[in-house]
Amino acid sequence: MTDAPRTTRAGFVAIMGAPNAGKSTLLNTLIGQKISITSPKPQTTRMKMVGVLTEGETQIGLMDTPGIFNPKGRMDRAMVHAAWNAIGEADAVLLLVDALTKREEMLPHIMDELKQRDLRPTLALNKVDKADKAELLPLAQKLHDTGIIDATFMISALTGDGVADVKKHLAAKMPEGPWFFPEDQLSDMPSQIIAAEMTREQLYRQLQQELPYAATVIPESWENKTDGSVVIRQSIIIARAGHRPIVLGKQGTRIKAIGAAARRDIGAFLGCPVHLFLEIKLDEKWQDRREFYQMFGLEFGK
Repeated sequence: MTDAPRTTRAGFVAIMGAPNAGKSTLLNTLIGQKISITSPKPQTTRMKMVGVLTEGETQIGLMDTPGIFNPKGRMDRAMVHAAWNAIGEADAVLLLVDALTKREEMLPHIMDELKQRDLRPTLALNKVDKADKAELLPLAQKLHDTGIIDATFMISALTGDGVADVKKHLAAKMPEGPWFFPEDQLSDMPSQIIAAEMTREQLYRQLQQELPYAATVIPESWENKTDGSVVIRQSIIIARAGHRPIVLGKQGTRIKAIGAAARRDIGAFLGCPVHLFLEIKLDEKWQDRREFYQMFGLEFGK
């Protein structure tokens, strides 16, 4: 006798919400490893990134998306377009709402758009470990009354509370079919891009309000050494000459600290020693150059 054929399930879930709702943190918690960057700054996520969750017979492509907000410039419009485009490609939508600050200004727009697209999102109220418990049920009820919510969960993406229930619910929504990725793959993004994003995260975390959003990090070269280590060279692109001393810090202390923290994160992700070299480059027009958008999978637009 032969074994019965293996029945696998596979699909994509778009994690959406307002900026700083905790989408990237939730993706990392679901995957069990850091692959998407986080920071206190809103709009940290600039592109769609797929984290691959494979458990049992089910594989879920978890799409971390930029936050939905009112776009002002080309980059803003590209980010919001990437978020809505991801939702159109998904088998299920997970709407993440910050229950601590509630950030409800974009929710009516998001709910209206989802309704027009005939989508029924799963709702996850995040940061409930710090939120006022008396306000959680009225908020959940308000969103439930829209008539489009599939199910509601109370979670903390940071601590992991309630996340297992969300994972189980989403897995059940995945259609039968072959897996899209190898079992051991964690993301659809090239390692070079993930490494550059990890350095950008340290820019935001260590400089916070000192450095405007008009900065990015791009990969320059990647060399695998015979001893198992990796030599990575990246450029920090700034839009104003005055940003250079901010990134450098006094006697270069800040860029050294940024490099050291990024090197640790990249090494943990790759599982090998990393030699990271950073160079600061000035490009006042980088946000208007098509090649940067193509590199990060964004639509150039107008």
